[in-house]
Amino acid sequence: MAGAATVEKALDVLFHLHDAGSARGLGEIARALGLAKSSCHRLLAALAERELVEQDEAGRYRPGLGLLSLGLGVQQREPVAQLARDFLEAEAAELGETVFLVAERRGVLRVLDKCEGSGFLRAAPGVGDVVPADVTAAGKLYRVHRAPTVPSDLADPLGDDERAGIRARGYAVNRDAWIEGLSVLGVPIEQPTRAGVPKLAAVLALAAATPRFDAIGESRIAERLRRAAAAIGDRLAGTPVGAPRSAQRESIRGEAGNQAGKAAGDAARRPAIQGEN
Repeated sequence: MAGAATVEKALDVLFHLHDAGSARGLGEIARALGLAKSSCHRLLAALAERELVEQDEAGRYRPGLGLLSLGLGVQQREPVAQLARDFLEAEAAELGETVFLVAERRGVLRVLDKCEGSGFLRAAPGVGDVVPADVTAAGKLYRVHRAPTVPSDLADPLGDDERAGIRARGYAVNRDAWIEGLSVLGVPIEQPTRAGVPKLAAVLALAAATPRFDAIGESRIAERLRRAAAAIGDRLAGTPVGAPRSAQRESIRGEAGNQAGKAAGDAARRPAIQGEN
């Protein structure tokens, strides 16, 4: 049990440094977590040995690059993230805006991956961040698809008309519900199951400032994302490329893939707006 307690305290240190937003001194960390300075120092030394924390020039502690390596390793082992990456790149390049991949993990919705387009504004959150389940396009889709691990104690904000509309259209839209001035459209990525009923594996979403969203056009965004999501679903199902069900969908991968890198060289520094999925 003592070992488990030590692990929990080390994790508390890591999460505290992550949430702090800037480097913290030994005394600050110990006081915040209710630890003796000697115990806190031992934890920090062990974490620093594995490069999970590091010290700045003033001796204050911050998250280390070892966490980046671990995080990237987790992302690279996410099957849906692996299979969807080139589609995210292609759609971000084609539409010029941020494209996200969101999935439910342990009862919350997390950003598994994102690609930024060449537009003036960039939308947050970042990879790994949690997005609200009640006011986002991804949250609406998970509610409509009734994913069993999405928290059920929240009041369902969807009325019968909106729920029916999402099912009929095949996508969900959020306009200014979380962040004023930001619109997001999300489409479901479905994966076949042995029971024969597809499950919602993830949500593919595009976020843009509302005027830009309107300029691109909801129908165009929806059509491109639906086709990309269908092709990702084929990959999850293991459908061979070129099989009849995939032929049309794979053709858009080739079309969009040719443009996947065109925005890389001309994207300037742009202000971030807090966005959603």
